[in-house]
Amino acid sequence: MSEQTTRVAVLLGSLRADSVNRRLAELVAERAPEGVEVVIAEGLGDVPFYNEDVDAAGAPAAAQALRDLVARADRVLAVTPEYNGTMPAVLNNAIDWLSRPYGQGALTGKPFAAVGVTPTPYGGQWAHDHARRSATIAGAVVPEEIAFSQTSIDVDVLTDEQVVARLLGAVEALVAAQPATAAA
Repeated sequence: MSEQTTRVAVLLGSLRADSVNRRLAELVAERAPEGVEVVIAEGLGDVPFYNEDVDAAGAPAAAQALRDLVARADRVLAVTPEYNGTMPAVLNNAIDWLSRPYGQGALTGKPFAAVGVTPTPYGGQWAHDHARRSATIAGAVVPEEIAFSQTSIDVDVLTDEQVVARLLGAVEALVAAQPATAAA
């Protein structure tokens, strides 16, 4: 990897202060590969539901801060559980704000991946699929080969080195993914 730092913005799908997905995101930030800076987008719960009328009048401070953070990032990683078979509303809302203005939003052209854990039989796969699909429509580049979900609740995902290695492997694959370039 070059000496340039790759900045990864993390969107958390859980607002709970002690959620396992937040703790996973913090673990990724602490153990990020050399040359990678991981920044967790805080305050997603303060971002109002997307409303084009509100956006046209000027994005609220929390929405603008989110856009600015992701605009400065090289990659975007959603770390999310699954709620009722899909991604949490807070993550969907963040993607909505980041998709505007359409074709020029903060996600446009950026590699994006969705990972996380949830104690369901599918390990959050549906939430991750929905987040990737939404991010793709918003203009992100979504490498299909990047996947990480954990279904077992019998494993402490924060201390199991095999689980942590899989998660960090997904982050390394995201960092290695190439952003989209504008057509000449």
